[in-house]
Amino acid sequence: MEREGYRGRGRGRGGRDGGSRGGRTGGGDFRHHQPRPQQPQWRRSAPSPGHGSPSPPVRPWSGPMSPAVRAPSPQPRPQPPPDPSASPVVRPVVAEIQKLKISEPVASSSSSSSHNAARYTPIKRPDGGGTLAIRTVNIFVNHFPVNFTPESTIRHYDIDVKPDIGPNHGRPVKLSKTVLAIVRNKLCEDYPDQFPLSMTAYDGEKNIFSAIELPTGKFNVEFPEGEDMKYRTYVFTIKLVNELKLCKLKEYLTGSLFSIPRDILQGMDVVMKENPSRRMISVGRSFHPVEPFPDDDLGYGLTASRGFQHGLKATSQGLALCLDYSVLAFRKRLPVIDFLQEHINFDVNGFRDWRKVENALKGLKVTVIHRQTKQKYSVAGLTRETTRRLSFTLADPEGRDPPREVRLVDYFREKYGKDIMYKDIPCLDLGRNNRKNHVPMEFCVLVEGQIYPKEYLDRDTGLFLKNMSLAKPVDRQSMISRMVRSGIGPCGGEITRNFGIDVNTNMTNVVGRVLGPPELKLGAHGGKALRITVDGEKCHWSLVGGRAFVEGKRIDRWAVVDFSASERYDRLYQDQFIDKIMARCKTLGMDMQWPVLCEPASMRLFSNVGGLQELLEDVTSRAYKIGKGHLQILICVMSRKDDGYKYLKWISETKVGVVTQCCLSTNANKGKGQDQYLANLALKINAKLGGSNAELIDRLPYFKGEDHVMFVGADVNHPGASNKTSPSIAAVVATVNWPAANRYVARVRPQDHRTEKILNFAGMCLEVVKSYVQLNKVRPQEIIVFRDGVSEGQFDMVLNEELVPLKMAFRSMDYHPRITLIVAQKRHQTRLFPKGRMDGTSSGNVPPGTVVDTNIVHPFEFDFYLCSHYGSLGTSKPTHYHVLWDEHGFTSDQLQKLIYNMCFTFARCTKPVSLVPPVYYADLVAYRGRLYHEAVMEGQSPASVSSSSSSLTSTSLSSDASFDERFYKLHTDLENMMYFV
Repeated sequence: MEREGYRGRGRGRGGRDGGSRGGRTGGGDFRHHQPRPQQPQWRRSAPSPGHGSPSPPVRPWSGPMSPAVRAPSPQPRPQPPPDPSASPVVRPVVAEIQKLKISEPVASSSSSSSHNAARYTPIKRPDGGGTLAIRTVNIFVNHFPVNFTPESTIRHYDIDVKPDIGPNHGRPVKLSKTVLAIVRNKLCEDYPDQFPLSMTAYDGEKNIFSAIELPTGKFNVEFPEGEDMKYRTYVFTIKLVNELKLCKLKEYLTGSLFSIPRDILQGMDVVMKENPSRRMISVGRSFHPVEPFPDDDLGYGLTASRGFQHGLKATSQGLALCLDYSVLAFRKRLPVIDFLQEHINFDVNGFRDWRKVENALKGLKVTVIHRQTKQKYSVAGLTRETTRRLSFTLADPEGRDPPREVRLVDYFREKYGKDIMYKDIPCLDLGRNNRKNHVPMEFCVLVEGQIYPKEYLDRDTGLFLKNMSLAKPVDRQSMISRMVRSGIGPCGGEITRNFGIDVNTNMTNVVGRVLGPPELKLGAHGGKALRITVDGEKCHWSLVGGRAFVEGKRIDRWAVVDFSASERYDRLYQDQFIDKIMARCKTLGMDMQWPVLCEPASMRLFSNVGGLQELLEDVTSRAYKIGKGHLQILICVMSRKDDGYKYLKWISETKVGVVTQCCLSTNANKGKGQDQYLANLALKINAKLGGSNAELIDRLPYFKGEDHVMFVGADVNHPGASNKTSPSIAAVVATVNWPAANRYVARVRPQDHRTEKILNFAGMCLEVVKSYVQLNKVRPQEIIVFRDGVSEGQFDMVLNEELVPLKMAFRSMDYHPRITLIVAQKRHQTRLFPKGRMDGTSSGNVPPGTVVDTNIVHPFEFDFYLCSHYGSLGTSKPTHYHVLWDEHGFTSDQLQKLIYNMCFTFARCTKPVSLVPPVYYADLVAYRGRLYHEAVMEGQSPASVSSSSSSLTSTSLSSDASFDERFYKLHTDLENMMYFV
């Protein structure tokens, strides 16, 4: 059920004259250390003319490095002169940290100051790529080399389309993409010599890119539209805004230009999308065929559609087209009545659940067939009256006759010669801006390409769609190749050739290196440590045969709340479950006593926030009295998944202060495979309580000294596309145990709607550093930050608006750790396919530990692809790691091995995961914050939020209140626990 994913001030520079470092020694003093080595020199972009000087980084950096040159060996750092006014006594680090008002937001650089400062840019590759490998594999990659003529110029034009009639009541009219496309196509049809369609590419809104020079100015475009099919005139204004010289892209790809020419890539990307835009259905970033395959029918008026996404990438072998297979569920292009018959068993003669009909159709786009038009309408709802009873006032457009009342059925007969067949059902309301437009359902047809959300599919249909999307590597590779060569795809037609662009439709062939897995440490009976070698192909390990956790937590006080107790079916076998979970935990090294309390409850409480909170408060209070101490964990057994899960987590983690572990009664009762299920529960429980499930035998690569190291993960969770007001949720997690580095603390904050920048990143990082100090009595001197969820276009923001304020905050407290910043990307289209059977695993995927850092990577920046997990279903997606800042001077081998080894330390499974754990955990925490927001907005009234006990009301908090950090603040008892695992 759980969702799956200071050191003290001394003199001079942070006590470098003998301040605290490392662990404690006798008498409570801190050990003294020699000066740390100076950092490698990375490049920084020069300030714009007239801008002021930036605040210096922790150490001065100078001069760009050649991408083929390895980072210089660290040199000793210069020591600052001693401060004669400083006290020789080292102050306690915890007290020093607590003087900081960490709860207050740390001021980040304002927009003006950030513009005045020199901008940091991503670092260059320190070497020619890694060399570590236990073997190499030959791989096909879905990157298709793109050739272009550097001497060519693409002309970028800005267009503006407006009706020749003035704006309605002074308000500008926003034209739909359909109308804009019609206007552009009609312009090319009317002026074929001046605007040749095959020489231009249109992004559907404001931009046209052309291979030839186009006339500028204003042009009138006229065509019939609307109910009366009268000719409408639009004014098409076009002006030249830029000439894109492709020689600049050539310079960037060869490394002689460091600033990426995004405008050129944008223009070429639009050119590559022009052919499928004209001949396929465009949905977001993907393209799908107009006619789906008959075998992909999902029933219920739905169909699965096999399409693709594609984009251009700058790589070390040149420009490449990256194209990947995509599957979506669409509503079929059907007459509305036929769709309703398939979707909700609609019957025109006996169906009367009009709310169900309206829910199925509202917001969908339709075309009409009672007259000739290409116009698309959005369904606003149903009429309250049946078609037979509908009438309206008809005005004479010539003004000769007075207005008269007309029955709708008579109007359609007289105007269009159409007899309405189904008169006893409502019409569709296709009106806009409070204007009524009633059209009988039988004359309406659903527009193609309308997505049906996959979360609304039933279990079997959803599984069918999932299996389609999880295509085996050999099938996915075949489909991608077929789509690239298709006449309706990005390489089809003559458009790309007219722009001097040619695509090699053969996949790129690269050599990947397979990194060796680390050896692991598990526990055994008697407290002994076991050295474990993982499985050769899958890199999995097991918890059978006397193997136990490295550190199993003793559980003296725990309780069970059985929400299945009132169910007729799926009721928990309570005594049996308790016996088995206790026994399984004991075999894993967790001494688990009998629960202090077993409380029966009902699933109905999940829809009663007040009742749920009262229950949890009562259970924890009684358990405290019985067990003479706070509950360590509360196991909550549910008979089914319920939307009230978010209320349970929000109440327990922000109000009551108890760690919970949810499970389903059906899984808890099952016989076959239960041992593995119970072990999975134990993995989560032990991690939540601060235990250690598995550790690496050796320290993580690179870090061999005595300095403490902290790994940080950061992510932002955004609301759904249809939500226009809810906050985004920022999360920061960090390790607090070195050298094991497998225990984390977390912080979560709401922030501005759909803002990717973490607005108080520095403040959240200071909080986790404070937790590190509280637990270790020393500040970490090495910090590795992993940032999730940002695109290449946002790298500048992460570097200059998140990293810079963090460094400033550290510097303001005389704290100077070395920092490395790495972006981890999963939302990309690159896929790896083994060339032969010997190059892959039995599932057809590349083996765990496969890394690629040549050919398909950036021309000169420090990035690589790592597939760290075993792909048992579908095609494995590698994670793309891009190093933006590095004060440690990592080589490719050191960083790749470090990240791969970390993937074996994820707490809740016995296999390496696909994403480095700090990012994985940050994603889980951000999602948990999203659940908190939903719980606050849906189930909590303003009056009850501040009270200790809340009652369920129908009133939701205002949107502004949902940004209040108090509603997301963890209970103090959970701040240093992995409650989110």
